[in-house]
Amino acid sequence: MTADSNPGPTRRGFLAGGALLGVAGATFGARQLAGAAPLHSEESHSHGVMSGATFRGSGVVDPAINGFDPTKILRDFDYGKVSTLPNGRTLREWTVTASDKDIEIAPGVKFPSWLFNGRTPGPTLRATEGDRLRIRFINNSKHPHTMHFHSIHPSEMDGVPGQGAGLVAPGSETTYEIDAEPFGFHLYHCHANPLAEHIARGMYAGLIIDPDGGRPDADEMVMIQNGWNTTFDGEGNQMYAVNAIPFHYMYAPIQVKKNKLVRIYLGNMLEYDPINSFHLHANFFKYYPTGTSLVHSEFTDTIIQGQGQRGILEVTFPFAGKFMFHAHKSEFADLGWMGFFEVTE
Repeated sequence: MTADSNPGPTRRGFLAGGALLGVAGATFGARQLAGAAPLHSEESHSHGVMSGATFRGSGVVDPAINGFDPTKILRDFDYGKVSTLPNGRTLREWTVTASDKDIEIAPGVKFPSWLFNGRTPGPTLRATEGDRLRIRFINNSKHPHTMHFHSIHPSEMDGVPGQGAGLVAPGSETTYEIDAEPFGFHLYHCHANPLAEHIARGMYAGLIIDPDGGRPDADEMVMIQNGWNTTFDGEGNQMYAVNAIPFHYMYAPIQVKKNKLVRIYLGNMLEYDPINSFHLHANFFKYYPTGTSLVHSEFTDTIIQGQGQRGILEVTFPFAGKFMFHAHKSEFADLGWMGFFEVTE
């Protein structure tokens, strides 16, 4: 990315200027976001989506504005259209569509995003190891895109430029067909250049491949960490979140039951920062890196993930109450990456 000559306030400027959020008020104040130079010659942000936008005090984004709800995304698993192949294998089929859409990432602040199926993260595709997966990809965006899966598959199905279908042009489509392997929690995302921009604009999602025989019963949910580079300079982010909308789970705490096993599929799709982290207050969890083993690697309350890393967390809450979770880089938490579990009897 090329930095604009007037990129606007940095994230540290937000913090230094009193934009600290957290539990005590969550008030941004009237922090203006500067407009940004276009990253593509055919695209301009001068229409006011970012230019002149301000953080208008405390509040939460109404999911109806964006057409997707981070609370529902938590537990929304898409198993596809299921049928049986002549050889007896299970076939799962999906249609995924790329589109351009301005979404509200904070009250009064809109961002020109690129999405899978009109949401970010995109649909969480779910299968069992050994299934055959067939994904019809339709590009209704103004830009070329692909779908790249973190799995084991032939090169022509890798969803990268110059391999197989390569870049899918606007108005075109292709079909990816892969086997569900290995079991674990994986990711998929657009792999068009500039790669960081295509991910940072919202083109990523989860792929869960369950082991044959499944896992123990649990209250399951998906959390994918991300950031928003509102100055479009590729130098860090001004806002951070899990499942796209900063502070959503602070205003809408995640409801779980006391003594019920909770399983979190946690991934990191944050660009422009080298690492991210997850910290749970007043409890410890078992961590399974990438979810490709049924034996946990550690029992902890904090883990670190680089870009593209993911894992499975399993935790049981022995006490009722509200328990905070957030990035353990305080700056990320202050700028949106935090929330609460609300545990009830």
